[in-house]
Amino acid sequence: MTAPVTSSLVPTGLAQAPARAARGGADEPPARAFGALLEQVMAEAVAAGRQGESAATQAVAGHANLQEVVEAVNAAELTLQTVVAVRDRMITAYQDIIRMPI
Repeated sequence: MTAPVTSSLVPTGLAQAPARAARGGADEPPARAFGALLEQVMAEAVAAGRQGESAATQAVAGHANLQEVVEAVNAAELTLQTVVAVRDRMITAYQDIIRMPI
């Protein structure tokens, strides 16, 4: 059984993505708003990965608290799993569109 995910482990962009996608940009076309959303979420995913790597490096050097290292690595892992799941859903949607009869 897995522990419930706390909001501190979910990157801000991923947690707020559905609400922002539904609102869209007030002065941006929907395609640009979606592109900006993806850009921000990917930037946050990369930052979470770098924080996890940095925490692991500090732990090896003996300069970090073990709990902080575990939290940073778990956040990076959760972010990676979310990005992979979104990628898989996008590929599936693309394949469904390609298979549609014209």
